[in-house]
Amino acid sequence: MALNRLFKIDETQLERDERSRIAQTLIYIALIVFALISIIPILHVLSVSFSTPNAVARSGLMLIPQDFTLDSYTFVFKGGSVQRAFGVTVFITVVGTALSLLTTTMAAYALSREDLPGRNALMILVIIPMVFSAGIIPGYMLVRDLGLINSVWSMILPAMINSFYLILMRNFFETIPSSLVESARIDGASELTILFRIMIPLALPAMMTIGLFYAIAYWNEFFRGIFYITDPQNWPLQVLVRNVVVQADLNELGMSNRDLYGSQTVNQLTIRAATIVVTMAPFAILYPFLQRFFIKGIVLGAEKG
Repeated sequence: MALNRLFKIDETQLERDERSRIAQTLIYIALIVFALISIIPILHVLSVSFSTPNAVARSGLMLIPQDFTLDSYTFVFKGGSVQRAFGVTVFITVVGTALSLLTTTMAAYALSREDLPGRNALMILVIIPMVFSAGIIPGYMLVRDLGLINSVWSMILPAMINSFYLILMRNFFETIPSSLVESARIDGASELTILFRIMIPLALPAMMTIGLFYAIAYWNEFFRGIFYITDPQNWPLQVLVRNVVVQADLNELGMSNRDLYGSQTVNQLTIRAATIVVTMAPFAILYPFLQRFFIKGIVLGAEKG
């Protein structure tokens, strides 16, 4: 009887292992399919940007450049508009991320203190924008009344603090033992000293994660650029790309369709592809190096519980 029971247990375990292997195989297949769905369009755009119009017309879907040429990129950078929009976007990303991290961290630290007067009421005010939005028109009127129309600050100040990231930082600060804060206060440290000398060094992994999300959001800023910026000199890169790709307006690049007449190495399709690649290249290059901070922050947050 004991042997039969043992054999049954072994058979049950083998069946579970077999089902687990089948499920894992199906998951891997699904992940590969999703990866191909994501990668193939990127490879196609990248290949088109490095190919001649005749090669694109012959091939249709391209995964490898044919008749390799850099003329599309030369055309994109020739007018100077891309460089200017790139500079605006870099400014928005760097300055916006720095200000967002500073304000989010300071607000999160204050809200993590149990002795803060009106703490619960302030948290309700933080949560309300996550559920309800004032809408486009009130937002535009506020930016207009602040004199920020056609200013790059209109793409930074309204989005400086994200309620969700603020709550994440507050929760992280609450996991830090209060004894550290009390010891620092006994030693005569001010709240700013506690924040910058104790709390922020401990919260760097979480800050790197949130900073990465802030940077991606600022780099991809499009909505506010469309609504608040009418001067092409202050357009971010995403708005410029939209006008080139969707409206096929090469004037936004400082060039015109007449510049394409007679060209055998570029056309509107290859120029659109090159413009898209220029937009996504910086973060595509940097993300593998920044990913370790992203993963470290998530794992650390999970460990803190």
